[in-house]
This record gives sequence, C-alpha cells and structure tokens, in this order.
Amino acid sequence: MKEFTWKVFCETGNIDTYLLYKELDQEITALSAVIPYDESLEEPPFH
Repeated sequence: MKEFTWKVFCETGNIDTYLLYKELDQEITALSAVIPYDESLEEPPFH
C-alpha cells in the first residue's frame, strides 16, 4: 500500500497523496517497534 501511494504521488504530485504516504510511513514505523520485521517476507520498498 505504501509503495502504491508513493507511485501515485510521483505520477500526480498530489499533496494529499503525499500526506497519506507519510501517514502510512509513520504507522508502519510505529508497528515495527511492536512487531519484529522479518526482511525475508517482503521486498524492500523502492523510492
């Protein structure tokens, strides 16, 4: 979801999409503090 939001922002430049991306990033960061991240389960995000 985060990668999709970033892609939409890059294509449109829509500030609301960027703010959604940042909100998702903060939630993922908060969850990673609670739930250990297993790098083998997910490809790294692209930017």
